Amino acid sequence: MKTWIEPPVEPAPLALQKTVGGHPMIAQILARRGLLESESARAFLDPGAYTSISPLELPGMQAAVQRLERAIRQGETICVWGDFDVDGQTATTLLVSALRRLGGRVIYHIPLRATESHGVSLDALHQVLQEEGLSGSGVLLTCDTGISAHAALQYARDRGLDVLVTDHHDLPPELPPALALVNPKLLPPGHALGSLPGVGVAYKVVEALYAQAGRQQECTEFLDLAALGIVADLAVLTGETRYLLQCGLRVLRSTPRLGLQIMMELADLNPAGLSEEHIGYVLAPRLNSLGRLADANPVVEFLTTTDETRARLLALEMEALNARRKLLTDQVFRAALAQVEQDPSLQESSALVLAHPTWPSGVIGIVASQLVERFGKPVILLSTPPGELARGSARSVEGINITAAIAAQADLLAGFGGHPMAAGLAIAPERIPDFNRRLSRTILSIAGDTMRQATLQIDGFLPLPDLSLDLVADLGRLAPFGPGNPRLVLATRGLRLTGYASVGRGEEHLLLTVEDEDERAQRVIWWQGASYLLPDGRFDLAYSVSASTYRGLRDVQVEWVDARPADQASVELPGPHDVVDYRRETYPALVLQQLHAVEPLQAWCEAPAPGQPTGLNRHELQPGSLLAIWTAPPGRAELRQVIERVSPQKVYLFGIDPGMDRLDVFLKRLAGLVKYAIKAGQACVDLQDLAAATAQRARVVGAGITWLQAYGYMRVVGQNGDELQLEKGDGSQTKELAQAQVVLQSLLQESAAYRAYFARAGAQLLLEPDTSQPGRRAAEP
Repeated sequence: MKTWIEPPVEPAPLALQKTVGGHPMIAQILARRGLLESESARAFLDPGAYTSISPLELPGMQAAVQRLERAIRQGETICVWGDFDVDGQTATTLLVSALRRLGGRVIYHIPLRATESHGVSLDALHQVLQEEGLSGSGVLLTCDTGISAHAALQYARDRGLDVLVTDHHDLPPELPPALALVNPKLLPPGHALGSLPGVGVAYKVVEALYAQAGRQQECTEFLDLAALGIVADLAVLTGETRYLLQCGLRVLRSTPRLGLQIMMELADLNPAGLSEEHIGYVLAPRLNSLGRLADANPVVEFLTTTDETRARLLALEMEALNARRKLLTDQVFRAALAQVEQDPSLQESSALVLAHPTWPSGVIGIVASQLVERFGKPVILLSTPPGELARGSARSVEGINITAAIAAQADLLAGFGGHPMAAGLAIAPERIPDFNRRLSRTILSIAGDTMRQATLQIDGFLPLPDLSLDLVADLGRLAPFGPGNPRLVLATRGLRLTGYASVGRGEEHLLLTVEDEDERAQRVIWWQGASYLLPDGRFDLAYSVSASTYRGLRDVQVEWVDARPADQASVELPGPHDVVDYRRETYPALVLQQLHAVEPLQAWCEAPAPGQPTGLNRHELQPGSLLAIWTAPPGRAELRQVIERVSPQKVYLFGIDPGMDRLDVFLKRLAGLVKYAIKAGQACVDLQDLAAATAQRARVVGAGITWLQAYGYMRVVGQNGDELQLEKGDGSQTKELAQAQVVLQSLLQESAAYRAYFARAGAQLLLEPDTSQPGRRAAEP
């Protein structure tokens, strides 16, 4: 059970309600997700109202397009190098199809998971180039990979090929040798193209190429591929990524691709009603089965062939592989649970690291995701066949950048790479215990002494009679759902369980009947619920809703999400009665000056840049009726402390970003403060004072002090609570510097994420009482 965060009771802005129409909950949810203005809400709901971003805003795009145009014009070979997951499969297919249609001479290669793993293997590249006789001229074009393949890309350059890298994975400390690097991670934070996955980057490359050729309208034919990859890769559905998925779903519902038509037929899927959930749970697993258990290269043929016999043969092969994948996944999941049950101490570490010599590497990522859901902490599963490197898949929880945590143990690893929420790694089996211990310490440094309390955002409370197909259709306007736009969670109070039955091939699911206090009944499906205890007595139920067709009858499907005892009352704490929002004010400094002139106002302002208004830091504020929040807080706790300290009746929101979340900027500021304090001898500093001086959380400052010490800038010679005794360092860097930087960078990213949330969330929602503490609005089941 999780801590429920209940929705605020205040209505959405009237203009927003008029714009979106429908159920009032629609406008409220949009407002809570930061879409307060009518124009942005309209663009979110309707792709026709969204203005697509030029692909040329991606760094390296112009150079990549020019080189590809020359290769097509001169008849040079273009070798597309992809990846074996669905994002890589669709990106490869998209580039191969689009380039060939423009007249390009194209070959392609998708790595074999069993022998090559992710990325561009030097041995595999050598073999492909030798077989194709590719040397002296030509292009190596990567998609969904390549950003860390230094040795392989240098080899390609040495053979006379121009290298173009299109990727979306996190940037390594040193960028690889390439004529062009097209990666959204090179864009500023918050850019509309920033969340593109590999297939999204590939699509923008093709969009730029086709625009140059005057054939831009033809690009829409590739949008179905973009939709498949976006959903399968769990891309964050904001900006251009959401737009491409919206458009791609429309194309996918009437796709001319014979292979996909047959796949949907075999899966008994009606393409007219296809959604992102059907991609995630029906189509993507079948496509992934080739890459997980066999060779993904035939996927390109499957997605492009016009031969029905060949398409059906490949589709049937994927059906069989997917059935095998399900069986293997279940076996590994049960074996992993058995390890935890036999050794409960495994759960005491901040990450769950499990290994077995017979676990298939193709399914351990799926099982890791299931274990994250069950245990609420990062999970790494490792396959350790005798005499070989162990290869693993990692999955994480919100707030823990698992790739950064793994990177801090790079000296133990044979290789690694990934995203904040998922990663892959290779390691010598004898090093796994050391890796486990060090990883656990790193994650504790990032997350604190206890892992975060799992929370569940409730989007609205409804009585059972309100659940209808019309409501489902209305709420469906907020789709597609996924990371960045989570599926809606509704709740109903005061239910009781009146019956249940186990369903599914292994009876792993539960079909429940619940009744409200007026004895109105509702069926609820609880996926994978058979191993959990059922609620006793009255309870509140959190659930999601969708439309389903069962035995030809279309009805509302209610899916269990969570439950809590019904007698847990919600408690409201006093907060500001009036909030005035100036976060989108063009001239905020002038507004603040005018407010100072007419009212006895306190302004919370920390680490102001030259020329910006000054005010009081968090420790200087006093109780008072009026408060201006000039600096965007670094975290919710700091905001709540200030609100409770001042107890204002009226709050003016400005939320100016102090720019203190970049590693170099923060360290420069902190080092300056430390240097000033130390001068020529020792000095006593207070973490809380340094936090206010840097507009940060105390934990960030503590991590910064650790970094400065590992860098040799200063030494901590004594500590009493938050007070530190410092002296000048000798300039010698220690081996702990890499881990210190990972921890500090992760904490700075948390601060940046909260400030970004502060900039867009509903004003009243920001100033609600803290639901994470006992006795407050959210119940603690």
